[in-house]
Amino acid sequence: MNYWLLKTEPETYSWDNLASDGKGVWDGVRNFQARRNLKAMSKGDIALIYHTGEQKAVVGIAIVGKGPYPEPKDPAWTAVDLVPDKPLKNPVALSKIKLDKSLQKMVLVRAARLSVQPVTASEYQRVLELSKKP
Repeated sequence: MNYWLLKTEPETYSWDNLASDGKGVWDGVRNFQARRNLKAMSKGDIALIYHTGEQKAVVGIAIVGKGPYPEPKDPAWTAVDLVPDKPLKNPVALSKIKLDKSLQKMVLVRAARLSVQPVTASEYQRVLELSKKP
């Protein structure tokens, strides 16, 4: 099992949208490195959902329900299906992540613009720990 961080603009498609829908297609990614990361996903992988824009925070956890497949609208690009798992008790802000010494090598800190990023197991666990504190 692998861990990922998926960035979304909440006004376009938020964690609440995914939770309300019960499942969602993660598509529209138009960056080659992000597409490679989508292609590396497998059913059962875990994804942290990150809101961009004003919030800039990890807000929920989703499970990859279906591994990579060609986007229906544009088969040159890749999509995966997500199933919401649970919202984080407290969103974990980017500012909090940047201050945490154990997360300094996280892709989110080093390459903040990448919309689909790998996350190590230890980074994932640390984000969960941070979400327990208001």
